[in-house]
Amino acid sequence: MTAEEYYQRGNQYRKEGNWQQALNNYLEAIALDPDSPAVHAKEMLVNILNYYCKDMYNP
Repeated sequence: MTAEEYYQRGNQYRKEGNWQQALNNYLEAIALDPDSPAVHAKEMLVNILNYYCKDMYNP
């Protein structure tokens, strides 16, 4: 598969809410093409996964 195909498949997994598969595909795309748009997509996904709001846990 090409970097673009991995990127597109990662986007599909992200839309389905399958975060780990999306991340894995983005990493494959980045390994094949370090300038792939998957770099930005991975950063956004990591930010989403690392988001923490104390108010959500202490209503």
